[in-house]
Amino acid sequence: MLRVAVEFAAGLPKKKLGSPDPFASVVFKDEKKKTKHVSSDLNPVWNEALEFDLKGVPLDYSSYIDVIVKDYETLGKDKLIGSAKVSLKDLASSQVKSLPVKNLALMDENGKSIGATISMTIGYEPPAGAVTNPQDQQDAGGEEGDVTDGEGHGAVTSPGEPGKKIWSRIRKPYSLANKPQDFQIRVRVIEGRQLPGNNIKPVVKVHVCRETHRTRVRKGNNPYFDEIFFFNVNMLPSELFDEVVSFRVYNSNSFRADCLMGEFKLDIGYIYDEPAHCIMKKWILLNDPDDSSSGAKGYLKVSMFVLGTGDEPPVERKQQDNDKDDVESNLLLPAGVSLRWVTLKLKVFRAEDIPQMDESITQTLKEAFGGQENKKNLVDPFVEAWFAGKKLCTQIIEKNANPEWNQQLNLQVKFPSMCEKIKLTVFDWDRLSGNDVIGTTYLDLTKIASSGGEIEEDHPGDEFSTYKVETGNSEMGFLPTFGPCYINLYGSPREFSVLSDPYEDLNLGKGEGTAYRGRILVELSTKLDGKPDKFVEEIPSDDLLVVQKYQRRRKYCLCAVFHSATMIQEPGEPIQFEVSIGNYGNKMDLTCKPLASTTQYSCAVFDGNNYYYLPWADTKPVISVTSFWEDISHRLDSLNILLYISDRLQTNLSALQSAVQSKATDARLVEIWLKLINQLMEDISSFKIPDMEGKPNLTALDIQQKMSRDSALENIMKGAKHLFEEATDVNKSLSVIEGWLDKIKELAEEPQNSMPDVIIWMLRGEKRVAYTRIPAHKVLYSSYSEQACGQYCGKTQTVFMKYPMDNKKGLKIPVQLRVNMWLGLATEEKKFNHYAEGIFSVFAELYENQSQVLGKWGTTSLLNRSKFSDVTGKVKLKQEYFLPPVGWEWEGDWGVDPEKTLLTEADAGHTEFVDEVYENQTRLPGGEWKLAAEPYTDVNGEKIQGPTEIECPPGWKWEDNWTFDENRAVDEKGWEYGITIPPDDKPKSWVATEKVYHVHRRRRMIRPRKRIPGAKTADKKDAGDAEGWEYSSLIGWKFHRKQRSSDTFRRRRWRRKMTPADRIGASAIFKLEGALGVDMESKSDEKGTKTETSVKQFGANTPTVSCTFDQSNMYHLRVYVYQARSLTALDKDSFSDPYVHVSFLHHSQTTETIRSTLNPTWDQTLIFKNVEIYGDPQSLAQNPPIVVMEIFDSDQVGKDEMLGRSTCVPMVKLTSGMDASPKLLWEPVTYKNAPAGEILVAAELFLKTKGNDTELPLIPPKRGEKLYMVPQGVRPVVQLTAIEVLAWGLRNMKTYQLAPVTSPSLVVECGGERVQTAVIKNMKKCPNFAGNVLLLKVLLPKEEMYSPPIVLKVIDHRPFGRKPVVGQCTINSLEEFRCDPYATVAEVAMSSKAALMAASPRDLHVNIDDGRQHLLEAQSEKEKETVDWWSKFYASVGEREKCRPYLDKGYDTLEVYDHELESVKEFMGLTDFCNTFKLQRGKNESDDDDPAVVGEYKGSFKVYPLPDDPGVPPPPQQFRELPDSVSQECVVRIYVAQAIDLQPKDNNSKCDPYIKISLGKKSIDDRDNYIPYTLNPVFGRMFELICFLPQDKDLKIAVYDFDLLSRDEKVGETVIDLENRLLSRFGSYCGLPQTYCISGPNQWRDQLKPSKILEQLARWKGLSPPRSEDNGNTLSFCGRLYSLSDFEANKEIHEHLGPPSERIALHVLRTQGLVPEHVETRTLYSSFQPTLPQGKLQMWVDIFPKSLGPPGPPFDISPRKAKKYFLRVIVWNTTDVVLDDTSVTGENMSDIYVKGWMPGMEEDKQKTDVHYRSLDGDGNFNWRFVFGFEYLPAEQLCLVSKKEHFWSLDKSEFRIPPKLTVQIWDNDKFSLDDYLGAIELDLHHLINPSKTPNKCSLSMVPDGTTPLKSDQLKSLFDQKSVRGWWPCYMDKDGKRELGGKVELTLEIVNEKEADERPAGKGRDEPNMNPKLDPPKRPETSFFWFSNPCKTFRFIVWRRFKWLFIGLVVLILVLLFIGILLFSLPNYISMKIIKPFN
Repeated sequence: MLRVAVEFAAGLPKKKLGSPDPFASVVFKDEKKKTKHVSSDLNPVWNEALEFDLKGVPLDYSSYIDVIVKDYETLGKDKLIGSAKVSLKDLASSQVKSLPVKNLALMDENGKSIGATISMTIGYEPPAGAVTNPQDQQDAGGEEGDVTDGEGHGAVTSPGEPGKKIWSRIRKPYSLANKPQDFQIRVRVIEGRQLPGNNIKPVVKVHVCRETHRTRVRKGNNPYFDEIFFFNVNMLPSELFDEVVSFRVYNSNSFRADCLMGEFKLDIGYIYDEPAHCIMKKWILLNDPDDSSSGAKGYLKVSMFVLGTGDEPPVERKQQDNDKDDVESNLLLPAGVSLRWVTLKLKVFRAEDIPQMDESITQTLKEAFGGQENKKNLVDPFVEAWFAGKKLCTQIIEKNANPEWNQQLNLQVKFPSMCEKIKLTVFDWDRLSGNDVIGTTYLDLTKIASSGGEIEEDHPGDEFSTYKVETGNSEMGFLPTFGPCYINLYGSPREFSVLSDPYEDLNLGKGEGTAYRGRILVELSTKLDGKPDKFVEEIPSDDLLVVQKYQRRRKYCLCAVFHSATMIQEPGEPIQFEVSIGNYGNKMDLTCKPLASTTQYSCAVFDGNNYYYLPWADTKPVISVTSFWEDISHRLDSLNILLYISDRLQTNLSALQSAVQSKATDARLVEIWLKLINQLMEDISSFKIPDMEGKPNLTALDIQQKMSRDSALENIMKGAKHLFEEATDVNKSLSVIEGWLDKIKELAEEPQNSMPDVIIWMLRGEKRVAYTRIPAHKVLYSSYSEQACGQYCGKTQTVFMKYPMDNKKGLKIPVQLRVNMWLGLATEEKKFNHYAEGIFSVFAELYENQSQVLGKWGTTSLLNRSKFSDVTGKVKLKQEYFLPPVGWEWEGDWGVDPEKTLLTEADAGHTEFVDEVYENQTRLPGGEWKLAAEPYTDVNGEKIQGPTEIECPPGWKWEDNWTFDENRAVDEKGWEYGITIPPDDKPKSWVATEKVYHVHRRRRMIRPRKRIPGAKTADKKDAGDAEGWEYSSLIGWKFHRKQRSSDTFRRRRWRRKMTPADRIGASAIFKLEGALGVDMESKSDEKGTKTETSVKQFGANTPTVSCTFDQSNMYHLRVYVYQARSLTALDKDSFSDPYVHVSFLHHSQTTETIRSTLNPTWDQTLIFKNVEIYGDPQSLAQNPPIVVMEIFDSDQVGKDEMLGRSTCVPMVKLTSGMDASPKLLWEPVTYKNAPAGEILVAAELFLKTKGNDTELPLIPPKRGEKLYMVPQGVRPVVQLTAIEVLAWGLRNMKTYQLAPVTSPSLVVECGGERVQTAVIKNMKKCPNFAGNVLLLKVLLPKEEMYSPPIVLKVIDHRPFGRKPVVGQCTINSLEEFRCDPYATVAEVAMSSKAALMAASPRDLHVNIDDGRQHLLEAQSEKEKETVDWWSKFYASVGEREKCRPYLDKGYDTLEVYDHELESVKEFMGLTDFCNTFKLQRGKNESDDDDPAVVGEYKGSFKVYPLPDDPGVPPPPQQFRELPDSVSQECVVRIYVAQAIDLQPKDNNSKCDPYIKISLGKKSIDDRDNYIPYTLNPVFGRMFELICFLPQDKDLKIAVYDFDLLSRDEKVGETVIDLENRLLSRFGSYCGLPQTYCISGPNQWRDQLKPSKILEQLARWKGLSPPRSEDNGNTLSFCGRLYSLSDFEANKEIHEHLGPPSERIALHVLRTQGLVPEHVETRTLYSSFQPTLPQGKLQMWVDIFPKSLGPPGPPFDISPRKAKKYFLRVIVWNTTDVVLDDTSVTGENMSDIYVKGWMPGMEEDKQKTDVHYRSLDGDGNFNWRFVFGFEYLPAEQLCLVSKKEHFWSLDKSEFRIPPKLTVQIWDNDKFSLDDYLGAIELDLHHLINPSKTPNKCSLSMVPDGTTPLKSDQLKSLFDQKSVRGWWPCYMDKDGKRELGGKVELTLEIVNEKEADERPAGKGRDEPNMNPKLDPPKRPETSFFWFSNPCKTFRFIVWRRFKWLFIGLVVLILVLLFIGILLFSLPNYISMKIIKPFN
């Protein structure tokens, strides 16, 4: 049985109307139960128990429940308020029977917290016989988040089935602009656990983005750091998310190389993907980076978050972390995964087409000696693979462009890894210089691996997503796998040059590569566990054979027909296009067969208005490229089908979104919605992804992808069915459908796409200018199905080309192409005929060249040209050399055929033209000026006809006579002068003044002419030379048809047509491989050049293909340009003068210019009368050319600047019967790829069938001679509307042109109407407008989406009648200001205190002089000890242990907002009286910032419709009963409690903060009270200031960092608008407390009593005043009767409360939605990083107008002080100590002593005396340690103040948990002491000691993996004293070994007790409490050196006693024998002689 007792919820958000009626439902395994609903309550209490029958199945680790809170609706669907997920893991483990869940955060649909919480208790009784699986507990580690973790995660993720998910992460697409921007990464290192080693001093280094910070050095294996580091970067998001955060833990004690203990890395993108972009308080597992097989090297607890522009930092609750100490369940891992070592096996087989990278010095030498070497192999490639910080390289293969490496790289990594991409880079090895990068590519693991879980991603809280489908294989993921498959490399163009490559960055993978640079064949597989023998190994030959079949090539044919090239910016050299796929078709690369891959050269022609285009007319150039690639059609078919489905869904979704936006009717919405759902279901069911069985090139990844795609589509299908049956609200289903679309787009990514992109290059002359890349699958033909063909296969598409690495980001378009492409297998080329339009013809061509000598044309002086050559003139050809390609034959003979598109008449396309001639004169120095040898030349000095000879061409007329051009740098006669410096024959530079040394002068003669409208120009065919010659004055590109006298060179084109021998249809062109064969027999003139020329010949001479259209159609286009909005300001006056160039194919027109506006309304129809388009109208209708609109700012001086570009697709009408009129739509305007406003346009294209205009719609009405308006039916429908303007005042106006703004007035413009306020007389005295309310009557569109913006302009009235615009503001949406004019108007009289000031100040003084006053004073003194303001603060944020007595007394709490008061939804940003609009001005100099803000406008608007009938009276005025707009004096109190997470400003990653406040001209600098070395200072300061509002409205509170020597730096500041707070009707000037107290800590501080405030409220709301009855115990207000007993039923009544009548008034006031007593958390910002938070400030402000009398007493919020405590430790005995030494006599013994300290206070280390020669491990000490420490009882932390370095100025303060470290040592006199063991005791969670040494063992000490039972831990602060035995241990090879046991008494005393019961250190006096006797040590305990007698007695005698006795006996015996021997001779002789006888 599972019981969920749903208790209550708190802080639910309000609805627009009234409060919700909430109920809660709980879902467990598809079973759903709900509570009753509570009517209109934001804090509902349910207290209902819901029971779920488990049906005999016990809970497992992945069980969870969903809790959903909804708003009950009697009609219609209940609306979701919020939801949350709770994991039942703890219940499943059967460690607890019930799980209390308190204040669980509720999330909205998007997973954002809504600020509300819910509390419940879950009880669980396991079914009978259910056994919890102990194995489960091991596996399930990896749950993210914890139920009680109120940290912004709220939702509890549940791991999937343990062990199954291997790879669980899919990166979300970020909504960040891809431009460099500010980011801040914050990393907090909290503590370490189980770090390996003995007596270590760990330090953590955190490295992010080339910046490293390190923590302080700590001691011990479980160090506590709690340090936060800030890393500020400015870079591209895409680059940042691939950067890595690395944590490394070092042992600072060791000097050796192995001081690195462990490390951990993860990429920043991983953190950014987490909810709220943060990882809070997670444990990370440290490993040895070198030895993969080693286990954990300890754990580190960290928090990390990434803040982007505008992100709010998550609030980190500093609660006690007991519940979080379970390391396993808080490890930072993807859900449900254990980290494993895997080997990524990357096989690198070979590469091909690698470009030349080296110079060929050797080759040049060889050539000089007649040797030969080909250029293509000048490259020495190798491949480098990089993943998660590891790099491996293949071998280098020298001089080979198609290398075969055949090597396997084994990357060993922890998996699932936090890094996502394997980076493969191909380098060119250089012997001397650095290696060059050839190309870079990435393998994205998220795309080539799957956890299986992400198929059913959920949108929490969506009704539809709870519907899940269990599919058989959805859970099965797969490990990374890829290929074998080629990967293409892209980068800079292939042409090699010795100079440095300007596009080198493209090869590094930055930006879009512009050219193909080869490909590499790789395969990736993954092996779990196990260590590879070698990191780089050779691939066995069997595998090489297997991979052969993946290299089988098939022939592909690509054809592209160029329909038009338009929007070229300027003419210039002729233009040619080259199309290539891979290396095929690249005309500058000689490694492939030459193909017909380039178009003919053409010169651009002016389109008559703005752009140039290529005049191809009916002959369109065609290219045909054949190439050879692997057949991967099965992949690309699937891809195209998915893209087809997603495109259709996208189209329908856009239609649905725009219908919702334009507020379409419900019926229409449902119609679009049904179409979308039906079409989606139909698409998924009918367009199946092809089967993979038996396909060539099949890889493991293909099969896995097929499975995952199928199941994902099946789930979407089921979801769609479910939605179709169940959904009721279109808007709610939008997010679900968007989720589907994202999912399909995600599926439509093909990692194994080995087909290179098609690249089109535009060449000017021989130079590559612009390119575009088209993925091959988009134009690929597929025989599988029509949907599997590419989106543009055989269809004409519009392409905007790009400049390579364009730093202007697309500001200018090089050219707009319309091109039709088809790519398919050669076996299917016949299918191309079906797509081809027009007639294809193929020609060989050459040019005959002649030059003129002495008036005769001939070939003698052709200089470097041949008689016959190609078009460039560089290659020598002859007609008889040509042979048609195989399979082709000649048709007809050579003939002259002039090329029209290369002939440029300078006036082509123009309607007006100026002919120019330069008249030249020369002289000898000092002589007279005479006509020069060539008197008339062009600007380049080339000879041309004189002015008299130039005739007016037919179709033109002269406008004027020849004149001298004087508008240049010339003298008054028009001459300019120069000097000729040989060898030149004309001057290089010209000046306007004559000097003696000048020898040459010239002047420009001009004559304008105009085209005669309607006159036919002479027909082009007969204009030219009859023989087809074209002429040029010098050998170059500029040719013209008619011979002029100055021409010296002529040429003509010869062509010969070819036909295919055996093919018919367009597909024959695919046979044109290779050039036209060239018969070289007769050419071996010089020996050496033969082969070289043939190569050149071979490439240059490809046939030209063209496509001729026999029929063209005339079209008529109308473009309706209505208006634009939010354009960028480019002029100094804050506005622009916009006009639009509208371009359609080769026509363009321009609208009129609208002066000074950013929201122009052109209301103009542009008519393009005769647009000639070739091709089939039907296909045009499906894919019409687009209309391009470029908006420019017209400038009087200089060049017009571009404001942005937009496109729109015209509606095509092929028959006159189609009557649907196009709808105006807002199209986005982009500028440098960034949004720059919107333009409202539509366009329609009519086919003119009969060639006349009769069937066209009527011409729209005219507004001027040529200006047509937008016709009815297209233009929006309007209605007369009133806009009421409340113009309150201007604030903070900056100077304009160095003078202050003194007399401004405001102009409001909307929809062509304008109204102006009166002038403010004196800005300094009162910056408010006199007449506040203005009225505008405007015709506004009925549809909101068309409504024009309101534009505000502030005009300053300056002397001499100057009225400059000094600031402007545009308000785009009028929606929020719309109102119902007849609704209750009482609300509008809305102001608050300000209205009150007008009232006469009657008895306004608060009199608190009650009789009880004196009694209370004595009590309050005593109370201050225990209760302060901080108690109230901590009680309010739920930190109960810091405020113990406070809550019991029933005192008030306050509201702590974790954001600004303005951000609280209920208070509407405090702008309910008037909004603040930022005024801007001027041209925005730097591109990336917003325009400069130059002031603020305070005001508001009301918009409502007016009756159409003039007889009906207008609605009542909306703004009435306004407060006086005068200035008033106020007292402002600023309370600053504390700051959180300040940005560090000093080198030590800390800050010395203090507060600085400025208000108006006053400022307070609190520098003396700075707080050293902290990022979370507790200020506890109150400041009081006097100011005048509204002049001093901006209160700035800044936090500065104190620096002794340098300037103090600003950390950040926050600005509060005091005027809004005073004017708001929410009473934000002084928050309402919970109770009315007249004394005590919560004394009333407002000027008015509650009853007075309530009276005022009634007056403003237009209600009758409140009446109190029954001695003030009841009160009637607003039609309800309130009673005091209702409000104070369960409350404690204490002595500080005031009279009942005031109390009840206050209780009623608190129900009126006014601002309560509060603390707000304000974010600090700095000008250095304006978008990133620099920390937060908790504070509040009270404002008291002086006119209302004196305010109450202020609160005292000064910070708490730490108390002095003493820890007394008595070391009694030790036992079982390891005997570490061996004595002289061979005994094992130890000289034991004990050392102890409190971490953080290491300088106060204390040690006992030494117990020498302990032979059994016992030691006796009777020694006392006394540690004094400062302690904050409220926070349970020690406050340590010490100087960090001897040079530090201030002491740093640290807060650390109180712990005691006790160590046992062995004393050595002549070497270092030996460490035997230690124990660290946490005084708050003290391990219970054992009473006897026998029971004392290591099992008492937790090892961190198993959480301890709470009854094993006690707090010493509660117990006061404890005695017993504890084990000391040390680490040996990762295992713990007992080092000894120690008997201690621990006692904590405070300062007072310490004085009463003194005790000395050691055994010093005062030796009492208790008295310590000297230890009773055995006699054997002494120090040998100082006690020689004892040494003899105990060491020598005891050990060698028998030896001594033996020695003595032996000596005696020897002595005896010696004496015997000595005396024996004497004795014997005596015996013999016997002298005495």
